[in-house]
Amino acid sequence: MVCNKISEIFPSRWTVLVFLCYILLFICQGLITTASQEADNKYKYNTTLAVLFTEVIKLFASILLFWRENALSSLWTQTVTHKKLMWLYFVPSLLYCLYNNLSFINLSAYDPTTYFLLLQLRVVITGVVFQVLFKKQLSCVQWISLIVLTLGCMLKEVNFESLSDEVRKKEALNKETGIHLSVHLLLIIVQVLCSCFAGVYNEFLLKKSGADVDIYVQNVFMYFDSIICNLLVLLYEADYDSVFSDEAIQAIFQYKALLVMVNNAAIGIVTSFFLRFLNSILKTFASALELVFIAILSWLIFDIPVRINTALSILVVITAVYLYAQNPVQSPAPALTKTSSTESLVSSNKRANQKINV
Repeated sequence: MVCNKISEIFPSRWTVLVFLCYILLFICQGLITTASQEADNKYKYNTTLAVLFTEVIKLFASILLFWRENALSSLWTQTVTHKKLMWLYFVPSLLYCLYNNLSFINLSAYDPTTYFLLLQLRVVITGVVFQVLFKKQLSCVQWISLIVLTLGCMLKEVNFESLSDEVRKKEALNKETGIHLSVHLLLIIVQVLCSCFAGVYNEFLLKKSGADVDIYVQNVFMYFDSIICNLLVLLYEADYDSVFSDEAIQAIFQYKALLVMVNNAAIGIVTSFFLRFLNSILKTFASALELVFIAILSWLIFDIPVRINTALSILVVITAVYLYAQNPVQSPAPALTKTSSTESLVSSNKRANQKINV
């Protein structure tokens, strides 16, 4: 019985690997980004430039992965053939551009555990958008699990202990630890909305509009469009002479900034596989599972203790994940192409004894 439920969520060992990699990389994202901050919670490097270089890394990685199994010249042919799809990718690219830039801003205002708890507010919105785009109604149990997950995140804000402001400030590294009406909360809400619409719309392009297009080609479209979006953001916020000065370039190539960029680039690649072979709903629960590890690691690394409200919040989130596992959302199956490098992956989901070759 349990095995059947697990096989419904994860059609193959490949999807389990994608799921685990996604969780691991996102845990690293919050911790590495926080570690790259100065004592005043600011960044020595230009964060928008870091996002831009991250997209460049993703683009080259996608081109190399495509080149491994296809003639490089065919990439241009497919780009011309599917130019409409490339334009469609400007929508999630712009949303992800805002999301990635806001993640630096919000992680400088909140500790990693609170930050990721607040991001879980996206789960119900994701459920609604998922239903609209894929015309697939969520069951009562699925909605209950989403609501329980949201309530679990809200538990983080219930104060079960009496702590002085001085202690709270010290433990939170001078960062906010609750939901207070402020500019930072508004930015979190914007980031949540960007995550919801970008994730589900990206899944829609991968499985519907671009279902017959190689996943690496779609990644090239996404990251090329993202580079353009980030260049526009750089143009808006500062002049190019200061952004690309020797000092700015040296700061961006420090090892902490490089770790942030490489990790975020890996997240982008893994997310595309996650949305292709799993779904946006499961993606929100993967993010929720990260909370357990982030809370523990934040305590070990940054000396941020796990209080009663945090522990209860995490417990409720785990309960929501269990409820969801009883009746998981079935991923819309992507169409296959004869030349797609992902054909063997999709086929392996149906034929367990076939070797996966990625």
